[in-house]
This record gives sequence, structure tokens and C-alpha cells, in this order.
Amino acid sequence: MKPNAVYLINQADAPDVFGPDEHRDLLNEVEFLLPPMEPAEVLKQRDALRHVKVIFSGWGAPPLNAANLALMPALRAVFHAGGSVKFLVSDALWARGIRVSSAGQKNAIPVAEFTLSQIIFCLKHGWQRVAQYREKKSYDRNAPHMPGAYRSTVGLLSLGHSGRLVAELLRILDVNIIAYDPFVPASEAAELGVKLVSLETVFAAADVVSCHTPHLPSTTHMLRRQHFDSMKPGASFINTARGGVVHEPELVSVLKRRTDLFAVLDVTDPEPPPPDSILFKLPNVVITPHIAGSLGNECRRLGRMAIDEFRRYVRGEPLLGEVTPHELALKA
Repeated sequence: MKPNAVYLINQADAPDVFGPDEHRDLLNEVEFLLPPMEPAEVLKQRDALRHVKVIFSGWGAPPLNAANLALMPALRAVFHAGGSVKFLVSDALWARGIRVSSAGQKNAIPVAEFTLSQIIFCLKHGWQRVAQYREKKSYDRNAPHMPGAYRSTVGLLSLGHSGRLVAELLRILDVNIIAYDPFVPASEAAELGVKLVSLETVFAAADVVSCHTPHLPSTTHMLRRQHFDSMKPGASFINTARGGVVHEPELVSVLKRRTDLFAVLDVTDPEPPPPDSILFKLPNVVITPHIAGSLGNECRRLGRMAIDEFRRYVRGEPLLGEVTPHELALKA
């Protein structure tokens, strides 16, 4: 018999994540007890929820806390077609031994691709030249402190899913890669072509610093004034992780004083910034509206991983995206 299942995902996002092909494949694998509907409506269907064994979740899913889990006594596994599951899991879920898989490693792919594009652009001082060209209708081809993508140094903060993928993509360039990650052995980093150094060395030595550090209590405001102040002339900072990792007022104070530096911020704290935020006004800052992660057709990759993980679960194989309480403590 097919296991009983439900979707828990915003209906505005569902067609992007579980498109026609993905939904058709799931219909061959599971018995959906409810038609697609908003998560809040799903929780009202108590008779159906008593028989649910599998959840396919995504953005907008409600937390699986004790109260909601009580509605699903037969639940055995959750396949999350998204990144972080911190908002989703609970002590009650772990206590019941419910297995959870996340598609976070697939969401890291567009993040890494976006980051690579920005690293190359920043190494060529692309944003500065765009602004200069627009204002003056000319540009200085031999601008000072422009490193370029040849024998320059790229620094990565954290070698999680996205950081590792960025390191792999950077192999197409003739650059040196250094990284700060206290949880990764030097031998493992070396296999990625990365040299592990201190946090201070990353900022002092890199022409571009790219942040992939998860936002945890231990990493809140980890990046401070002294780090940005130590950056090389003409260096750039890219953040596609979380805004809370950066002490934003201190970053702003350095950028106001050091106009040679540049920042590409896909995430801020808060997000979005208030309309009067100085980040919108600084000439050496570009804010992108959290577009590094999966968008449009890229979201199908998340739904596909959820399906593939379910198939591994049914076959009794290891889950590639399984999340455990220990691992979750080190992730966003």
C-alpha cells in the first residue's frame, strides 16, 4: 500500500516547488489524503491527519510542535523541500523519532552560482565601474586596487553546503582560496583546494570575502568593525548567508570611512532594511533582495530532492539530507 501523505507548503509557492512532473511522480508513490491547500487549512482536517505517515513540506509550513504532532499520531517522516528546518522541528518531534530530510544542499546550488558571479564581478570592480560609467559616461580602465581574477585571493567564511560549492566552482578561476571554519579539518579543506586560516587572516588577506556562516547564537554579530577595517584596499565583502552574522552598524561605519571597499549584501538585518536605511544610500553598497537562493524553476530542484529522499526512505537507504538534532545545532 502507498503511504498516506499531505503537503504542508504555501499554495503560492507549491507550483514552483512541486510542479506538474513532481506532483505526478508523487501521486505514483503516495496516497494524498487531502488536495493541495494552505497549511492552516490542512491542520483543520483532523480526521485525515490521524492517518498521515509522510509530510512533504516547504515554505509556509507550520511548526511541528507537540500540539500539531498530536494531530498526526501515525507520522513517521518529513521531507522538506527547502533549506533550514529550524522553524519546523521541535523537541516533541525528535522525541517521537520522526525522521526529517531537508533539501538544503540543493538550495545551496543557486547560492553558490550567484556567489561565483558576484566574486568575479567584484574582483573586476564591476559595480564601481557600472556606477562610474552611468554617472560620467566614462570609466578609468586602470582604476587602482582592482585585483582581477588572476592570482588574487578569495576568502570564504564557513564551508557548509554553499561554502563548499563555491570552493568547487572557484576552481575554474586562477585564484587562491582561503577559508575560516573551525569545524572543518585542514585535510578536508585541502581536498577542496582550500587553505584554512584564522578569521582575521581571511579579512586581511582576501581580495573578496564571501560569507556563508549560519546565523546561530554563537555567530550573531560575529563580523565586527575590526574585520572590515583590516580589509585590503579595493577589497569586497559579499554576504549571502544571514544579515545577523554581521554587526551592521559597524560595517556601515567602515564603509562610510573606507570608500575603497565594496559590499554586496543579499541579506541584511533586518530584512528588508527600513526604507530610510543608509545601506540604500551608500555608493559602495549594493543590496540585492535575497535572490541568491532558489527562485523560479530552481525551486523544482528542491521538490525533486524531497521525492528522491522519500524513495530512499522507502527502500531503507540512507537519507542524503537527513537532519539530526546535533547537526541542526551547527546549522541555520
